[in-house]
Amino acid sequence: MYRVYGDILSGNCYKIKLLLELLQLPHEWVHVSVLAGETRTPDFIKMNRNAKIPVLEIAGPDYLCESNAILNYLAEGTDYLPAQGLARARVLQWQFFEQYSHEPYIAVARFINRFLGLPPERAEEYAAKQEGGHKALAVMEQQLGEAPYLVGATPTIADISLYAYTHVAPDGGFSLDAYPQIRAWLQRIEALPHYVGIE
Repeated sequence: MYRVYGDILSGNCYKIKLLLELLQLPHEWVHVSVLAGETRTPDFIKMNRNAKIPVLEIAGPDYLCESNAILNYLAEGTDYLPAQGLARARVLQWQFFEQYSHEPYIAVARFINRFLGLPPERAEEYAAKQEGGHKALAVMEQQLGEAPYLVGATPTIADISLYAYTHVAPDGGFSLDAYPQIRAWLQRIEALPHYVGIE
């Protein structure tokens, strides 16, 4: 059985929980609070020197960090990860997009607004995230106008990666009203067997 250390309200952690449920993989969830400093304890740092969640504990025990690396590990040999070639590279392409063009804007704005309460000293940073977030959403909207999922006709971990923060984008001030393809895609993800919500 896998053990996951994380906070379900974090999109990077939630994507792991979602895939585990979709694949019906037995697991234990250990809540870890970043705001309470629980990732900076000596015991946690032994699992991840970078002091970040999520962490996947594998029998051994051995540990795997970074959310998209964990997704790739868990999805190996399943329909959520193409076996090889260009299709697999397309999945990685969208996962890199998620970490570099999507998450730094949408997730950070959400954190500032929802978890910090949009303090005045971070209002300028929050506002500065809006343009980049909408740019990422526009890229997704165009792609999802061409196929039901990001890499084609069936869902992959590329969709799981991007669903995690996209479906809560309004928490960061990003209205999805102008993105009908994204809204339809969100509904398709939520209709998958064994889907579980963030809360």
